Amino acid sequence: MNMPVKLHRNAFSLAALSLAMAQPALAHEETGVPAKLGKVEFKVECNAAAQREFNLVMAYYHSFAWAQLAAPTEAVLKADPSCGMAHWARALGAMNNPFAWPGNVSTQTLNDGSRTLDAARAAGLKSQRERDYVDALAQFYQDHDKLNHRTRAKALELALESLAQRYPQDREAATLHALVLSANFDPADKKYTNQLKAAAILEPLFKAQPEHPGVAHYLIHSYDYPPIAHQGLDAAKRYSRIAADAPHAQHMPSHIFTRVGAWRESVAANAASAQTDKDRGWNTMHAYDYMAYAHLQLAQDAAAAKVMRQAQEVANERDNFASAYAAAAIPARLVLERGRWAEAAALAMPPGATPWAKYPQAEAINAFARGVGAAGMKDPAKARAEIQRLQQLRDAASALKLNYWVEQIDIQADVVNGLALLAEGKNAEGESALRKAAEREDATEKAAVTPGPIVPAREVLARVLLEAGRHGEALGEYEAVMKKEPNRLRAMAGAALAAERSGDAARARDLHARVLEIAADADTPLPELAQAKRFLGRG
Repeated sequence: MNMPVKLHRNAFSLAALSLAMAQPALAHEETGVPAKLGKVEFKVECNAAAQREFNLVMAYYHSFAWAQLAAPTEAVLKADPSCGMAHWARALGAMNNPFAWPGNVSTQTLNDGSRTLDAARAAGLKSQRERDYVDALAQFYQDHDKLNHRTRAKALELALESLAQRYPQDREAATLHALVLSANFDPADKKYTNQLKAAAILEPLFKAQPEHPGVAHYLIHSYDYPPIAHQGLDAAKRYSRIAADAPHAQHMPSHIFTRVGAWRESVAANAASAQTDKDRGWNTMHAYDYMAYAHLQLAQDAAAAKVMRQAQEVANERDNFASAYAAAAIPARLVLERGRWAEAAALAMPPGATPWAKYPQAEAINAFARGVGAAGMKDPAKARAEIQRLQQLRDAASALKLNYWVEQIDIQADVVNGLALLAEGKNAEGESALRKAAEREDATEKAAVTPGPIVPAREVLARVLLEAGRHGEALGEYEAVMKKEPNRLRAMAGAALAAERSGDAARARDLHARVLEIAADADTPLPELAQAKRFLGRG
C-alpha cells in the first residue's frame, strides 16, 4: 500500500545533509585524500597493492561511476599484471547501467566484451572462484549475435545466482546477483517478484555491511515502485552518506523521495548530485530532470526554469541517453505541467550536437509535448502530424530493439490521438482513447531514467472529465493518479477542484489544504493556489 510522506517546511531532512556531504569532494581532489565511496572488500588472488585498487574499482562500480573506473583498473594491472580479474572488472563496467539495458550497450561493446574476458583468462585466474566469475559474466557477451538481450541477461542472472550459491560467504557475488535480478524485472509484473527477491537478498547484506555502497544503491532500485517505495527510505537516507563523493549516490535517494512525494528532499539530493558531478557526466542531466520535476510539484516554476537553463548549458557535453532524455524532458515538463499549450505546440528540439537519432525515445518527448499542445490549442491537424512523428519514432525504437520504449511511445501516441479526437468534437472516441492509454500506462512501470511520465495519461483523462463537468468521475481518476504519484501537485489540485464541484466539501478541504502545504514555498502565483486559498478562506 502506498504511504505518502507528509512534508514539513522546517523539518530536518536529507536536504541539508546531502548538500553538506557533497562539499568535501573538491577538497579530496586537491589534497589527494581518498574520496569517500563506502567500504567494498572484493577478494581477488592478486598482490596487496592490486587488491586495494580493485576494491576501489568496485566501489566506483557500485555507484555507477563509469568514468572513474578506468584509472584504478589500470592501476590494478600496473601493480599486478597477472591479475586477470582486472579485465573482468573492465568487462563488467562496460555493461553500463543494468537498469537501462539494452539500449546502453552497443554492438561494439558486446564484441569487445568476449575479448576482454579472454584477456582475463590469459592474464591469470588463480582460483576456481575467479574462473567462475569470468564464466558467469561471459553469459552476457557470448553468442550476442545469435541470442537476444533478454535471453543473455537472464543467463547472466542465473549464472550469478549459481555463483552466489557456490560461494555462500562471498557477499559480492550475492550483491551482483541481486543487482541483475532486480534489473531483469518484468515491467508488467505488479507483484514486483524480481525486485522483492532482490531486496530479500540485500536486506541482510545491508545489516552485515552498513557501509557498502552497492547494497544501499540496489535496495533503492529494488524498492523504486509506488506500493513498496516506503521500504526504501532507510537505504535512501543512508546511501548519500555512505558514498558522499559519488554523484549518483547523491542523486539515487531521490528515486525513493520522488515515489513518496518528498519533493524538498528530492531537490536537495539532486542539487548535491549535480554539484558533486564535476565531470558533468550523465549524472548531472539526470539529476537536473529529477530536480526540475520536484520544483514543479512545489509550485516553484521559477526555480524549475533556472534548472532548465543550467541543464541547457551542459546538455551536449556527454553523448548518453540520460542526457538526451533530460534535455527533452525538462522543457516539456515546464510547459505541460502548467497547461501552456501554445508554448508546448511550438516547443523546439533542444539545440546542439546531441545525436537524437540514437535516442528516439528521447525525441518522442518533444513530439508528445507538441502534440498535446496542439490539441490544447484546438489544432487537431497539427496534433496528428505529431502522432505520425511519434509513430516514426516508435518504429525507430523498434529497429533498435528498445521494446520497453516502443510501448511507451505508443502510449504517448494514444494520448495525443485521444486529445486530437476531442479537439475534433469526437468526445466518446477521444475519451475511449485516453482510457486505453491510461490502462496501458498503468500496466507498465516508469524507467529509472525518469522521475515520472511527462504527464500521466490518467491525469489527462481526469482533466478532460473535469472540463466536461463530470466531477465525480474526474475525482476518481485523480485519486487513482495520486495513489501512483503521491503529492503530485497538478493531480492533487485537480482532485481538490473536482471534490469541490461534486459537493464533497470535506475531501475538497483536505486536498486544498495539502496543496497549500506542499506549495508553502511556491515562487509562482498559480491559479490552483489561489483557488485553494479562496476555498479555505485564506485569501
